[in-house]
Amino acid sequence: MNNLARPRLLSQLMIQLADEYFMREALKEAKKAYEAKEVPVGAVIVSGRHIIARAHNQVERLQDTTAHAEMLALTAACNHIGGKYLSACTLYVTLEPCCMCGGATYWAQLGRLVFGAYDPRRGYSTVATQLLHPRTEVTTAVLCEEATQQLTRFFQCLRS
Repeated sequence: MNNLARPRLLSQLMIQLADEYFMREALKEAKKAYEAKEVPVGAVIVSGRHIIARAHNQVERLQDTTAHAEMLALTAACNHIGGKYLSACTLYVTLEPCCMCGGATYWAQLGRLVFGAYDPRRGYSTVATQLLHPRTEVTTAVLCEEATQQLTRFFQCLRS
C-alpha cells in the first residue's frame, strides 16, 4: 500500500466506526420503541460528531401516523439548531425511511442519511431514490443484521 492510500483508508475506517457507533445509538432508541410496543425504529441526528436529536417511533403512543422516528428526530434537530435546514447533519435510522420520511429529509436538505435494514415493502427506494435531496449522501446496511433482527423479533411476538 502506498503512502497516499493510507490516509484515505484510515479516513474510511474512521467513518465506518463512527457510523457503527451512531447506529448503535439509534438501535438503543429502537429498543425503547420495542419496549413500548411500537414498531422498533430508532433514529439519531448527528452534527459535528455530537448527537443533537434522538427519537423512536411513537405512532401508537401519540395516535399520530406521522410520529415516525425520523420525523420526530428531524423536528428535534431543527429545534436544536434553530433552523429548518440540516445540510451539515447525518440522520442514522435503523430502518430505511418511508416515502414520507424521505420527503421530509428532502425539505430539510439533509446532508447524509445512514440506515440499517432495508424496507423492501415501504422504503423510499422502492418508489424513487430521487425522493431525497440531490446532495444527500446515502450509506446503507450499517448494522443491518442487528436492525433486521430487532424488527423480525417484534413482528414475531406480535403474531404469536
